[in-house]
Amino acid sequence: MQKLLITGTSGLLGNKIVKAAKHNYEVLPTYNTKPLHPNSVKLEITNLTEALKVFNKLEPNIVIHTASETNVDKCEIEKEHAWKTNAEGTRNIAEACQKVNAKLVCISTDYVFDGEKGLYDEEDKPNPVNYYGLTKLEGEKQVIKHCKNYAILRTSVLYGWHPWKQNFTTWIINQLKQGKEITVVNDHYNTPTWAGNLAEIAIEVAERNLQGMYHASGRERISRYEFAKQIARTFNLNADLVKPVKMSQLTAWVAKRPKDSSLNTGKIQKQLKTKPLNITEGLNKMKEEMET
Repeated sequence: MQKLLITGTSGLLGNKIVKAAKHNYEVLPTYNTKPLHPNSVKLEITNLTEALKVFNKLEPNIVIHTASETNVDKCEIEKEHAWKTNAEGTRNIAEACQKVNAKLVCISTDYVFDGEKGLYDEEDKPNPVNYYGLTKLEGEKQVIKHCKNYAILRTSVLYGWHPWKQNFTTWIINQLKQGKEITVVNDHYNTPTWAGNLAEIAIEVAERNLQGMYHASGRERISRYEFAKQIARTFNLNADLVKPVKMSQLTAWVAKRPKDSSLNTGKIQKQLKTKPLNITEGLNKMKEEMET
């Protein structure tokens, strides 16, 4: 059995990968602040010496790197923390993979783009408009520089159930269940990604030993507002409580967001059996999980 080390297994995606991989791999879950899985190993990705120690001890064949600071506004405020985690931390994982000859699958983001075009493909030039996007782009560069056997998967608006962490979808569900009226931007476009789908894609990318850059989001471009309305309808909640607002009217955002950072998944669809899901498919999968 191959050894699969996953960083960030207390997060939404890392948790899903552990569950998806447990029957076919010797799964090595790692965490930084709070373990979610039994036998999880503490891994401080910002410390190269510590990372190398863990990798030398566990000797993974494959590493899926999901650990990241994804709070966009926090990255804008705490720049040093964001850089250490997303840029230097990713470099350390890339170096550790190279040292133990492990395949690296690294998760990146649609926020490396400026949002002026939409439906970006892998050949489009990144141009981040916030510090989060900048640190993730630097992480990509460090992977390319320090690890020979890698695949980078850019994704967009991850959603799904998590024991304690909230994401856009669960926030919408929780607010609407309480009968609260909410405002959601109707001029902000992405390609939302069900975490269970990306978990399976990441594992298959490793199994097929794909190399290079891939866009691995959901396959449907949608505004946050329309996405919120669809979440409401899927979970039989009152969609009339969702009210539209323009990005320019939001005062709560510290960091600038790209207006349309949707991704074109055509390249990865040609390579894999596991296909990126559209919104309806992803939300229905999420609903099935709730019901089982």
